[in-house]
Amino acid sequence: MDHDGFLVSFEAWSEDVARDMARAEGWDELAESHWRIIRFLREFYQSRGKAPLGREIRQGLGISLLEIEALFPGGLKGGARRLAGLPNPRGCL
Repeated sequence: MDHDGFLVSFEAWSEDVARDMARAEGWDELAESHWRIIRFLREFYQSRGKAPLGREIRQGLGISLLEIEALFPGGLKGGARRLAGLPNPRGCL
């Protein structure tokens, strides 16, 4: 992991890793609503080589960024992307 808690390698991710990361944040478990977002982010990144934009998330999942913010402490970038094993957004600049 890097200094912000993001995996350094996309390939190092697994569902167990995501569960461990969530537990470290104080979560008991990830609900299906979390997994749906995590899987979408991973599939999008794997197929396109980049993280989805807000409008792409709305189109792909039918949910808003506000709903993601409510589900993931840290929001999209620091919560959902991190648990999905996507690169640190700071490294994407």
